[in-house]
Amino acid sequence: MQRRTFVKSAVGASLYAGSSLLGFAGSPEKATPYPPLKPMAIGLLIKPSEGPEEKISQVSKLGLDNCFLSLDDYIGKFTPQLAQELRGLLDKYKVVPTTAEVVGPGPLKWNFQEGPSTIGVVPQATRAARIDALRQVSDFAKLLGIRQIQTHCGFIPENPREPLYEEAVAAIRQVADHCAGNDQHFLMETGQETPITMLRALRDVNRPNLGVGLDTANLILYGKASPVEAAEILGKHVRSIHAKDGKWPTNPDELGEEVRIGEGIVDFAKVFTLLKQVGYTGAVTIEREISGAQQIEDVRKEKVYLENVLAKISA
Repeated sequence: MQRRTFVKSAVGASLYAGSSLLGFAGSPEKATPYPPLKPMAIGLLIKPSEGPEEKISQVSKLGLDNCFLSLDDYIGKFTPQLAQELRGLLDKYKVVPTTAEVVGPGPLKWNFQEGPSTIGVVPQATRAARIDALRQVSDFAKLLGIRQIQTHCGFIPENPREPLYEEAVAAIRQVADHCAGNDQHFLMETGQETPITMLRALRDVNRPNLGVGLDTANLILYGKASPVEAAEILGKHVRSIHAKDGKWPTNPDELGEEVRIGEGIVDFAKVFTLLKQVGYTGAVTIEREISGAQQIEDVRKEKVYLENVLAKISA
């Protein structure tokens, strides 16, 4: 869950073995579909590498029926056996995985000084390794029956004439095409770019399976926009939500503060109302970027908070 602290460095590794990922001869098999979720079902972002059964069972213990999988620790280690293990646990605890994400390999620095040169597919030095990792997770997710892949694409330049903008568009298109081959959507997570810059990238990549993962706090933490504004601009493209709260940055070198839902400035009622108006029916995934017992306690309270908000906008 603490993706901001992920700084592993494995850029030099070769992570993609051409057209046959994970040692398969041909395309991964199609997994058995999961039962459908209710619109805006509340779920939880988990990191199964920290203990697959513990993390998946915790989702069920919290009274949730879906999860978002953060899989960075498995980069270079995706196997059919791992897929079988995770699918067995997901079925055992009746938890539906909605989306799979990787943001590495590192280095990744979640700040304003080093972030632009280390996050996403914009930086040239790590671009090839990130594309390879996304291809890996796409093929692995197909084994699990997951039809959405998400990542931070990085500080996409606001100037569309910058060479890095054109390179980022080409990289995003490359990943989107790979995901399309696995019958998946590829989602750009909000945060490092303004909503209008992301909208421009959506248009210029020009792929029907490209969408948006709306992180309600990241837009604030990076000082880019309010999530209400993002929902107005990007609403029809949103296919996943990270429910998270935060405060504007006050230090020009550091991101704003992520806080428990209800203690920040996100207007969840307005965000959810806008998305409901454009037909959003996906999950609402809680992401609390702390660890330990306090994280679980906060998630319990956030679940109740979000349930109350969703009940009001549905009344």
